[in-house]
Amino acid sequence: MSQIIALTNQKGGVGKTTSAVNLAASLAQLGRRVLLVDLDPQGHASMGSGIDKHALDVSVLDVLLGEAEARNVIARDLPVGFDVLPGNGDLTAAEVELLDSQERQSRLSTALNTVADDYDVVLIDCPPSLNMLTVNALTAADGVLIPLQCEFYALEGLSALLDTVDQIKESINPSLTVSGILRTMYDKRTSLTREVDKQLRDFFGDALLKTTIPRNIKVAEAPSHGVPVTHYARFSRGSQAYRVLAKELMRRLTL
Repeated sequence: MSQIIALTNQKGGVGKTTSAVNLAASLAQLGRRVLLVDLDPQGHASMGSGIDKHALDVSVLDVLLGEAEARNVIARDLPVGFDVLPGNGDLTAAEVELLDSQERQSRLSTALNTVADDYDVVLIDCPPSLNMLTVNALTAADGVLIPLQCEFYALEGLSALLDTVDQIKESINPSLTVSGILRTMYDKRTSLTREVDKQLRDFFGDALLKTTIPRNIKVAEAPSHGVPVTHYARFSRGSQAYRVLAKELMRRLTL
């Protein structure tokens, strides 16, 4: 049975898309059938997977609007080893286009139900905001993976996000859970990191993943080459960290 995991944080620049792409690649390298859904209008997950977002004839927006079926939009047989339901700037129209649609919050869930059995795990890269696209992702998901940096404002944003998760769980998707909180761009040498780290441990306990993703130049360079860091620099610290993350999630979610 497929697990659908939404990677989300309304704060930008926390490594959300980077984690989505590299986790997808790491899980695929471990033999899992993976679909990555790019629900961010920036289209960076598509680009980081080797897809030209500007050349798309159809995208996940067409799927959300019911104008195309997911299986006909998914990009397959990619060198990165996983499939992608691509997105681009057209998604900026989703908020308005879906406003008067019936069951507008469950459009993605309905679409993914038609292809989920083809995969062991579906990862959804959400936009850095709590909008209708994110609501669609949380409605479709079994779990939420929250990447964050160990900084003061991260804690404030995390509280708002968890409130939204609770609201979605109570009103739309009762099976939604927090799959884990992932610390990214992690540097244990700084006192702020250690302080925030302790607060996260005290407050979230087992929800805090053991794996941390370090600051690593190879992770930052990989997207410009259109590949995950696991392909670009497979022996780098960043690449190794994402492989460890994939294994931890496989144990935690029984993937």
